Amino acid sequence: MDFPIHLVEQGFRDLELPIHIDEQAKLRLIQYAGLLVAWNEKINLTAITQPEEIAVKHFLDSAVLLKYMELPTAARVIDVGTGAGFPGLVLKILRPDLRLTLLDSLQKRLRFLENVTGSLGLSAELVHARAEEGGRNPLYREAFELATARAVARLPLLAEYCLPFVKAGGLFCALKGPDGERECGEAAAALGLLGGGKPFLRCYTLPGGDSRSIIVCEKTSQTPARFPRNPAQIAKKPLG
Repeated sequence: MDFPIHLVEQGFRDLELPIHIDEQAKLRLIQYAGLLVAWNEKINLTAITQPEEIAVKHFLDSAVLLKYMELPTAARVIDVGTGAGFPGLVLKILRPDLRLTLLDSLQKRLRFLENVTGSLGLSAELVHARAEEGGRNPLYREAFELATARAVARLPLLAEYCLPFVKAGGLFCALKGPDGERECGEAAAALGLLGGGKPFLRCYTLPGGDSRSIIVCEKTSQTPARFPRNPAQIAKKPLG
């Protein structure tokens, strides 16, 4: 596949991303795109399969996260409901020092991610679990500097999935579409109940005109032991 890596590079410049994309990262992104398209013919990973759209709507959109937060060297990062690896695997390609955990409930997606990380020479822990299960596991509860998710659920639900993974002083960052402001308002009470502080909204426009937002919330205190609740409770009565 002839992948337009120049669109990623131009997007970095246009959006003023504070990170250098070196030759190794470029090669890994090109290889990642090829594997995504090839595997997508066998299992449903993404509706976005055109190289230009992968460059902008997957790779660049994931990378923008690095503009709105600071992560220390070797920070632990968990991508909750990672799907095809966005945004977590893109962050790992651009910041190989990060200690990445990719969590998903579907084994077939994790098989794809195992193939990608092996082919790209990247290390990542792959966890087959629902977010509610992982958030109660002592190995992962309040163990990460960053929990992130992209297009998984509405923010009041997503906060309950993600904040239990974050240690005090760490961040929960949700990658959203153009309705970020409304979701911030909907989730304010939920974030507080779960140990989060006031959310901050960062909006941007991708090349091509699509509006996106990132909701950033600092973890200010421990999440009460009763959270996360079981899936039926979360669905029936979202917090907030």
